[in-house]
This record gives sequence, C-alpha cells and structure tokens, in this order.
Amino acid sequence: MPTILNLSFQMGEVLLENGAEISRVQETMERVACAYRIDSFQVYVLTNAIFATGVEQGVERTAMLKHIPSTATHLGRICAVNQLSREIVQGAHTVEEASARLEEIRALPYSPLPLAVLACAVGSASFSYLFGGSWRDAAVAFVCGVALELFLSFVGRKGMSKFLTNLSASALVTLCGGVFFLLGLGDNMDKIIIGSIIRLVPGVALTNSIRDFFHGDYLSGAIRMLDAFLIGGCIAVGVGFVVRGLSMLTGGALL
Repeated sequence: MPTILNLSFQMGEVLLENGAEISRVQETMERVACAYRIDSFQVYVLTNAIFATGVEQGVERTAMLKHIPSTATHLGRICAVNQLSREIVQGAHTVEEASARLEEIRALPYSPLPLAVLACAVGSASFSYLFGGSWRDAAVAFVCGVALELFLSFVGRKGMSKFLTNLSASALVTLCGGVFFLLGLGDNMDKIIIGSIIRLVPGVALTNSIRDFFHGDYLSGAIRMLDAFLIGGCIAVGVGFVVRGLSMLTGGALL
C-alpha cells in the first residue's frame, strides 16, 4: 500500500528526472504532503537527489534517494504531474488512485523516432535560414539534422556519457556539413554548422539554472549552469576539431 510520503517522493522524482526546476519539484512535493494532511514533512532537493522525511499517522517515515539521473527533458510528463498535483489539492484522488495515475505518467513515451528525426531536421534547416543562410545551406542543415537525431538515438541506447555524446555528435554534424560544403552543395559553412548544432544546445539546462538562482537555489543553479557550460564546451571542441582537420586537409577551403 503506497504511503503519502512515498507518493510525494515519487512525484518529485518524476519531475526531477524529466528536467523540472528545483522550486517546482519542492513545491509540488510540499503541496501533495499538505493536501493529504501529513503531520510533518521536510524535503530538500538538489539537481540529482531528493531527501524527504515525514510523520504519517504518528509514525516517522524517511525516504532518501541519493541519485536521480536526469534523462532527456519530457515536458509532457512534467505537465501531467503538475495536473495530478492540482487534482490532489482539490481532493480528487486517494493516495492509491494518485499512485496508479503516477505510474501511467511514468509510462508516457517520448516522441517516435520518425517524428523526432523530422523535428530535428526541420529545426536545423529553419535555424540555418534564420541566421542568414541560403536555402542551399538550409537544405544541407536538414540532412545534417537527420543524421544527428539518428546518431543521438543510437548512442542513447548504448548509454554513452552526456559529454562524449555532445562531443561526437557535434563532430559528426560538422563533418557531414563540411563534406556537403566541399562538394559545392552549400554556400556558408558557418550557417550550416549553426543550424545543425542547435539541437545540442543546452537551453533548458541554462534556463533552469537561472530560474534556480532566482528562487534562491544557488547550489542547484550553479551545478546546472556548470553542466550547460561544459556541454557547450564539448560542442565547441567537436566543431572546432573537425573544422580544423578539414581545413588542413583541403588547404583552407572551409575558411
């Protein structure tokens, strides 16, 4: 039988591992505990850990999870947990019903691969054009976006680390764009690269870090900002290494 503390803890876990900011996780857990009138509840949330204690029906319970790995951001799950917490506050669910609903939310799938590939390709082409590229640059970026999403899907199944993933993925799309550019199928190498690597830019992590700072969660904000900067550095190294290598091989044709 699920307890109030475990339900609150699991809802916070789903939010945290799917990219929610720290203040949202903590507030949601506190609202759920308050809605079910738990006697005492204390929670401390970091970017990859939740510590929670509570007194439920006169019995002190402690839940602690030392590590919650962050997966790809899933806004659908975050919105679903937010809605569930609102319904709990309104008294619409028992603990058992809320736990069953939460399991359904955990099972919400990511976008199917064909749709993800199309979105990445269209996004890459659009950003390449918006940043001043020609339609030829956008077309090359479209192809690079297809290759990038397929590569990310492949390495995601292999469990490659975040930093190696971004380093190798940025190198791959730069190599792909460079080859097309050298074949005369693009006009501006920089616009092709810019559009192609947008998919890798850690915008959510950087935004959440700023929001954490504004809410006074300085430790979590600093961790997320450092993570975003390191990912940006990996992308820069991957792009720079391939551009430099191709330039040396082609006598500066990319410069």
